[in-house]
Amino acid sequence: MNRAPLSSDLERAERAATWAARLTDGQMPVEQQREFQAWLDADAGNEGALREIVGAWHAVEHYAASAEVMALREAALASAGRTMHRRAGRGPQLRLIRAAAAVLVLFVAAAGAGAWMWLTPRTYETGVGERRVVALNDGSKLSLDADTIVKVAYTRENRKLWLERGRARFEVAKNPLRPFSVTAGDEVVVATGTAFSVELLQQQVHVVLYEGHVMLLDRNSDGVRRTVALGAKTLPADQLLGPGRELILPAHPSPQATVVPAAVAPSDPVRSLSWEGGQLVFEDESLATVVERMNRYAERPLAIGNAGAARLRVSGVFRAGDTDALVQGLAAAFDVKARNGPDGIVLFRDETSRPPA
Repeated sequence: MNRAPLSSDLERAERAATWAARLTDGQMPVEQQREFQAWLDADAGNEGALREIVGAWHAVEHYAASAEVMALREAALASAGRTMHRRAGRGPQLRLIRAAAAVLVLFVAAAGAGAWMWLTPRTYETGVGERRVVALNDGSKLSLDADTIVKVAYTRENRKLWLERGRARFEVAKNPLRPFSVTAGDEVVVATGTAFSVELLQQQVHVVLYEGHVMLLDRNSDGVRRTVALGAKTLPADQLLGPGRELILPAHPSPQATVVPAAVAPSDPVRSLSWEGGQLVFEDESLATVVERMNRYAERPLAIGNAGAARLRVSGVFRAGDTDALVQGLAAAFDVKARNGPDGIVLFRDETSRPPA
């Protein structure tokens, strides 16, 4: 009887189980990443074997820590150990036992290990007042502002990132066959090789392009280009966004809206990247936007206390985290009053105060 196919399948299962275990351990060394990619590229069936194993783990993940499964694991290990000792050197039968034991042990271990680096996003984040630069495994670079969360999931076909909070700059390694996309709110920014930043505020998404070209898609329309209204014009959003320009879109437009309002403005690269150097530059920004950006660095967060303060627009340069300087500037320019509350500093402006300068 020809046992080659059985042997080949078992070898593949063993190898897939080994890689699955390494993926659950965290970041692999660069050498192992190359070896892993070479194994995937060597045979289309390898990726399928890996997905089958991981799928089996996920299918029983809920029960992995139960007493019954743990007892089954221990019994399987003991039985496999005794059988392998008796049948050492017997070829396919030994491989079958070894593979079965490996898969069982690994699925139990992985079920409690959490996220999967290869199949689910990896999270990069910064705390309040913290900035971070991350080198991604394709050569791209990710620069995170304070209080920011970015999730990253790479496959052989694409590179997907999600900005869940804050602001980040992306320097994309060129690879036309693997598009690089960043989702923020309901907007998706797609690039191949370029440099841009995306900021997610409560009400807006800001996209600044430094070099190259990007395409903007509607997250809720299966990859349809985002159409925007700028004055009397209606056109694709990415036509407005060239190097040195900033595009501002609503973060969460109505799902039924096929056209959303947009604003576009020139962007000075030095000013727009000042946050990487610890400075926050505001040019005719709403106080809500100023407060939201300053709070990424503030030990005591700011809040807007009334409509009079909310209507203010602010220009100025402040050191990141220097809320005292901001409060003093608002008091001098706009008669804004600051009150200490249990959760931070609340800003008020009396409607009878002198008109804003």
